[in-house]
Amino acid sequence: MTPDETLLKTPLHALHVELGAKMVPFAGYDMPVQYKLGVLGEHNHTREKAGLFDVSHMGQAMLEGPDHVAVSKALETLVAADIEGIEPGSMRYTQLLNAEGGIIDDLMVTRPADPALAGRLMLVVNAARKAVDYAYLRDKLPAGIKLTTFDTQALIALQGPAAETVMSNWCAEAAKLTFMTACPATFDGIGCTISRSGYTGEDGYEISVRDADVEKMARTLLSHADVAAIGLGARDSLRLEAGLCLYGHDIDETTSPVEAALTWSVGKRRREEANFPGAGRILKEIGEGVSRKRVGIRPEGRGPAREGTQIVDAKGEQIGVVTSGGFGPTADAPVAMGYVDTAHAKLGTSITLMVRGKPRTAEISAMPFIEKRYRK
Repeated sequence: MTPDETLLKTPLHALHVELGAKMVPFAGYDMPVQYKLGVLGEHNHTREKAGLFDVSHMGQAMLEGPDHVAVSKALETLVAADIEGIEPGSMRYTQLLNAEGGIIDDLMVTRPADPALAGRLMLVVNAARKAVDYAYLRDKLPAGIKLTTFDTQALIALQGPAAETVMSNWCAEAAKLTFMTACPATFDGIGCTISRSGYTGEDGYEISVRDADVEKMARTLLSHADVAAIGLGARDSLRLEAGLCLYGHDIDETTSPVEAALTWSVGKRRREEANFPGAGRILKEIGEGVSRKRVGIRPEGRGPAREGTQIVDAKGEQIGVVTSGGFGPTADAPVAMGYVDTAHAKLGTSITLMVRGKPRTAEISAMPFIEKRYRK
């Protein structure tokens, strides 16, 4: 068996190959890193029109219990977000936490709009963490709460300022949604679930659809003049410009939501109840501060600072490390994020990056590096 044969394939694999994609291993899957437009062309196309992403490698699952309160309370034993307070047809970002308050994974939780599905919560988790997440959930969830994984359900994302116009050609429900809401829909006769969400900083949709129907849907979307296929390369540069974390790079099991600048995702009621994993650490960090913090970084010049680049102070002592970095085409400058000692985390602080052994001046910057254009 060749190494390629050990990789999993999404239902759109043949289409990627047909479109001339350069395929690479990612999270156990054979995935497109770029197409003929190239990473820069794909990045700019998404910012200017609409990009189509295959995110079928992500994990889709459902929690089911006797009612909304029961299933929400069950998930709240593992996350710090206010799950019970999610309105029907809305979604929320949160993190699975370990006993020390470290992030096992970050995920999206959606409460279905249909009252008949009141005892269900839909989850989307990261591809590389699916097995870990599902095992953790099954081990920790109380009796009466069932986890079902959707292994024959594909997921695609249409992102960019033209997304609503494009989707509205085939999906009447698309224009009705606002950011972080979801609904069942019909796309050109195909049943699906759509959410107004994504990971690029642009307006757009994520579409959950059966494996058997996703290629037809993808080809229909790609038939629109404003839509281009987008690979992992541009997906990374887009999310970096938007200041969004990538699991395993910017967050992991040693990182707390407070260190990761995700304190906003810890619900007010949850802080008062203090009954989530790692609550002691997390609440102490909220009240007293942290020793390190995720920050935005703008290096001087045009060359990017990549993941692993050491950050040092004026004395040459290490104060942090870059966790994601590259050139931001829309920002028209190198951008990065990483962790620094809190004493050096103030906006505008001058720092030094050791890029290939040579010092380069940089500055602590606000994130995102571009204006987010979500449909509120």
